[in-house]
Amino acid sequence: MVDKPWLQSYPDTIRAEIDYRQYNSVAAFFSHSAKTYAERPAFTNMGKTLTFSEIDQLSDQFARWLQHSAKLNKGDRIAIMMPNLLQFPIVLFGALRAGLIVVNTNPLYTDRELKHQLKDSGARAIVIVEAFAHTLADVIEDTGVETVVTTRFGDMLGLLKGSLVNFVVRHVKKMVPPFSLPQAVSLKSVLETGATLPALQDPGIEIEDVAFLQYTGGTTGLAKGAMLTNANLLANTAQAKEWISMVDLKPGHEVIVTALPLYHIFALTANCLTFVMLGAENVLITNPRDLPQFIKTLKGCKMSVITGVNTLFNALLNTPGIETVDFSHLKVTLGGGMAVQRAVADKWQQVTGSTLVEAYGLTEASPAVCINPLDLKEYNGAIGLPISSTECAIKDEAGNDLPTGERGELCVRGPQVMKGYWKREDATAEAIDSDGWLHTGDVAIMDENGFVRIVDRLKDMILVSGFNVYPNEIEDVLAMHPGVLEVGAIGVPDEHSGEVVKVVLVRSDPNLTEEDVRAHCKENLTGYKRPKIIQFVDELPKTTVGKILRRELRDS
Repeated sequence: MVDKPWLQSYPDTIRAEIDYRQYNSVAAFFSHSAKTYAERPAFTNMGKTLTFSEIDQLSDQFARWLQHSAKLNKGDRIAIMMPNLLQFPIVLFGALRAGLIVVNTNPLYTDRELKHQLKDSGARAIVIVEAFAHTLADVIEDTGVETVVTTRFGDMLGLLKGSLVNFVVRHVKKMVPPFSLPQAVSLKSVLETGATLPALQDPGIEIEDVAFLQYTGGTTGLAKGAMLTNANLLANTAQAKEWISMVDLKPGHEVIVTALPLYHIFALTANCLTFVMLGAENVLITNPRDLPQFIKTLKGCKMSVITGVNTLFNALLNTPGIETVDFSHLKVTLGGGMAVQRAVADKWQQVTGSTLVEAYGLTEASPAVCINPLDLKEYNGAIGLPISSTECAIKDEAGNDLPTGERGELCVRGPQVMKGYWKREDATAEAIDSDGWLHTGDVAIMDENGFVRIVDRLKDMILVSGFNVYPNEIEDVLAMHPGVLEVGAIGVPDEHSGEVVKVVLVRSDPNLTEEDVRAHCKENLTGYKRPKIIQFVDELPKTTVGKILRRELRDS
């Protein structure tokens, strides 16, 4: 029996256990919300808003096309490779309604990264924004992808605005490199065709069916697909909904700002699914790095909720114009993905009047595990309390529970914990023990009131602005370069992004330069994985069996 000291810290209104089996699938709960909030705004992007009814209709048209024209069946995998655009929820919910498994794909992936994910998942279809289609064109022959649907940034913005945006993207900003995908069809034509096709046949989705393959880094250097079932996502969404009931959020009347990409598990669950369940309007930020435009968007909406990572809040706070944003409607600011820094939290509260509440999760838990009470008066440095229907334990290396206040590995058990890793029984057995505990690799302390604090990491994982980077992958890529003899990759603290990647290299070619290394990384690694610091040495510290000692690299 697990001791649950956190329950004494729950507000009276929060239930210890939740029922998440009201629906048998994410698609079913979306359909219910779409009917309940039909005429309410659902998603807004670049000034264009689609209602729940419109998203319902368009996603149905897409689902019908997938089933009747593309001949995709329940359980087939479909990749979605796009930033935050109105197309995303249409494609997402359409794919789920057709019973497909969604493979969320970072649009900035390199050829190598995309090829691995498409081959590993066995994706038969992909929906991709034209600006990134050149990457797909380079690798598609080596994958099982048969169906390609392309879209452009402005395609859902209406004729006039959409045409203008597409012209600027292609001809002014020159963001669409040439590509050849002769089999591709446009999303616009797909939706038009879908409207003429027979009604969607019930694919027979069950609650334990896999809904998403959400890829996370692997200790082998290759990303692994976490199998997230309908039950996992329904549970985590219900858990989040229970937690946010401690603040006064009115169904059908709230506005949430979504700056993190929807292909990231944090935004997918916390923003998209949870606030669709609440009938809220999701304001999608396509490029949060365009901070002046981001501020302009914030000034134009009465946001009640914003989520993000520490770097995002810090960037906003240091952008001119933040002081002109109306924060009077802001009820919840939720920070996750990486540690929230006290200085950022304090300044956010000073500028906005809202407490930056820290939460903790991981892809394998759909993702939410711990969240601080949302009515916190000030930042407290903890990741919060285990949420409803979630057990947390602090364990030693032998798997024994440790007393209150002692450091050990944070382990999690609950209905949101993944089914396992796709086609990786070995990795699944390493991550989830025979008692159902997910081993997070994070070293934590739990106090007598059930609040959890992360104090270290067992794994060598590097956390860059909320994205996991695995040293093995960096080392494997650099080892491919003929001028590199040996390499070790580590994370080093960074004021802006929490951590950055540092590589320590031994040359096999004395003429190898830092520029050579950066060019090789640019070709093979997406931006946040690329090393910011490159150091050349004569030899690397190793164990007696020849394993590189990353901890010594960090300490040197």
